[in-house]
Parts: sequence; structure tokens; C-alpha cells
Amino acid sequence: MRRPGGWWRLKSTPEKVETYTRWSFHFFAVIEVFALGVTAYGRTGAGLATVLCLLVAAHAAVCMLVASRALDWTRGRRPQPVRLMWVLGAVSAVVSVVAVAIAERGPAGEVETAAGSVYGGVLCFGAGVITLGVSGRRRMIAVVGAFAVGAGLLTFPLGMPVLASVVLAGLVFVTGGFLAVTSLFSLWLLNAVYALDDAKETRSRLAVAEERLRFGRDLHDVMGRNLAVIALKSELAVQLSRRGRPEAVEQMIEVQRIAQESQREVRDVVRGYREAALEVELAGARGVLSAAGIVAKVTGEASGLPAEVQSALGWVVREATTNVLRHGDAKKVAVTVRTSKGRVVLTVENDGAAETGADGPSAGSGSPAGAVGGAGGAGSGGGSGLAGLRERLSAVDGTLRAGPVGKGVFRLTAEVPLPAPAAGAALEVAS
Repeated sequence: MRRPGGWWRLKSTPEKVETYTRWSFHFFAVIEVFALGVTAYGRTGAGLATVLCLLVAAHAAVCMLVASRALDWTRGRRPQPVRLMWVLGAVSAVVSVVAVAIAERGPAGEVETAAGSVYGGVLCFGAGVITLGVSGRRRMIAVVGAFAVGAGLLTFPLGMPVLASVVLAGLVFVTGGFLAVTSLFSLWLLNAVYALDDAKETRSRLAVAEERLRFGRDLHDVMGRNLAVIALKSELAVQLSRRGRPEAVEQMIEVQRIAQESQREVRDVVRGYREAALEVELAGARGVLSAAGIVAKVTGEASGLPAEVQSALGWVVREATTNVLRHGDAKKVAVTVRTSKGRVVLTVENDGAAETGADGPSAGSGSPAGAVGGAGGAGSGGGSGLAGLRERLSAVDGTLRAGPVGKGVFRLTAEVPLPAPAAGAALEVAS
């Protein structure tokens, strides 16, 4: 059962920013209703106040719809809402004309103030929202300027002086322009967050691709020369066999030996990239994670450990790091190596785990299983994943524990016992 607020925690950072931006625009409409419509009840009679409040509410609803569609257009999900923007302009004009009529023919006094607030307010909010659906600085200025000019022209039926009309037009231009700039800045920030997220994903893919290229280079170095020798010796054995020479048997024995050696070397490459050193893998993990925009903290001392222990733990570091980049949404990763009671304990902890339920980790992207070993059957066959890591650690009598340890935090812990002489040396280094 999903906990309250889980829908928010399951969103990515750009999705959270988009949700915040969208509801900020909706909140502007709520402000319009309360600032212009609800306050009319304290300035005039209930009948006229209700009319003004309903007009403002209708205008705010159209503003919310236009803002939402304009945001989708900015993100490339919908076509430009041209018709809706014209509708909002028409609604703004109608509400303004009705407000002018109420101010002109209604009872004198506070009703003029209430109607005047509605008159200027809807034009300011309308100008600010419509600019969300246009592109180009000149077009935005033209939209705000058109609303300001319209605000000045509509005041002539009220018999306002020319100076007062100009001042009102200037206020609409400044206020509408401020709302437009605020809205456009919010869209710019949203697009910047999406661009940064895309860049982070690209860096993660490049980091994984670089690791794959490294593996490909190692595999080529191992197999290229051996396969060439096998091909030459096989061809020589064929020629000797056709001539009935007994040396053909020796050549095929040599081919068999090279093939078996190649099998062993390929196995070493697949399992551990030729006995990788733990210190090298820790440094590589820090560099790869930093390149992907993830804060990496590596603590502990790896020198003095036996080669087989370093190889097993080095593979754990490499596998965990690679899969955090591929499957997780981590912002911070902490890798710790410590020696205690004749055992080496490696801990990899990240904050990119998804929500977990009563039955364990979820299987989606960013799940704990995916964050360290890949979801699905990646661990079958001893290739990768948690099952593969356990198989490698079992060769040195090591153990592996993995699971959530807190809110959105996942921890992988590998423990490997040290031989007695190595344990004493490691304790001296740690002390």
C-alpha cells in the first residue's frame, strides 16, 4: 500500500519542478479571485459584488487553462494554444467592459473602487498569462503593450482625465509586465532543470559507455592475439596433416592449449577485468560518479589487502557504481572500506532508492534492486547483479547484504574474511 505523499516522492526532480510551476500559475488565479472578486463584498452591495466575483472567477478559470496549455506547449507536448489565448483576451475585454459599465452606471462610492480594481486587475493578469503562450521578446512586449493601451482607451467612457488614463495604462503595463517576466522566468527555470537532467543522463550514459569500451578493449587485447595464433597454427596443422606429417598433432595440441588459456583469460576479464585493484576501482568510482553529477564520498584504506580480496571487492564497487548510474536516481553515494575483527567490510550507500512496500523493494527504475545489481534476471549465470556479486564473494568466503535502510536510502554491504597474516597487517595499517 502506497504511503501518503508517495506520488510526490516517486517523481523525478524535473517533474517535481514542473508540478510546482504548474500549481504556481494556478495559485496566481486563486490570488486573482481573492484579491479582486472576494474583496468586492466589502466595498459594494451583495448583488454587484457577486456579479464582479463571478466575472473574476470565470476570468481566473480561463487563465488557469491557458497557463496549463501554454506550459505543455513550452515542453513540446501540445500545439500552441492560439485559440485559447484569443479567448482569454476576449474574456478579459468583456470583464473589463462590464466593470466599466458597473462603475459608470452603478451607485457612486465604493462600487467604483471595486469595479476599478476588477477592471485593472483582470487586464494585468490576462496580459501576464497570455505571454506564456507566445515566443519572442517583441511579441511579449506587444501583448503587454496592447493590454495597457486597451486599458487606457476603455477609461474614456468614464470621463477620466487624459493624464489619469495614461497613468492607468502605465500601471497595467508595469504590473502586467512584472507578471509576464515572473511567469517567463518560471518557465526558463523549468526548462533549465529539464536540460540539466538530460545532461546528467547523457553523462551517465557516457560513463557507462566508457566502462563498456574499457571492457571491450580488454577483451580485444586478450582474444585478438590468441585467435590470430589459433588461426595460424590450425592452418599449419591442416597443411602438415595433408602431407602426413606427425607434427600436425603437436600443432593441434598447441591450439588446444591456447584455446584453454583464452577461456581462462576471458573468464578473468568478464569476472574482474584482470584482477582489478580495489584502490583503482575506488578512484574510478569517484571519478565516474562525479562526472555524472553525483556527490561521491569514498573513505577508508584499501592498501595491504590480499589480491583476491581486492579483486572481489573491486568488482562489487564497479558493479554497484555502474548500476547506480544506469538504474538509480541517486544524488549522493558513499563508499566506505574498513577492517574490523579480521574482516574487510565494504559499504556502498546511495539515496536513489524508490518507495518500498510491505513485500520488499519495488521493481521499477530506481528501485533498490536496480540500484545495485539491476532488476530482472541480471544475476543469473553469475554474470552480474546481486546473484553474480554473491557468487564472486563466495569464492573468498565473503557475504553480501543489500536492502533499504531508511527513507529512500539503499545500502549494499560486502564482508570478506582476511587470512590471519593479512588480517594483522591490515589492522596495523588501519591503526
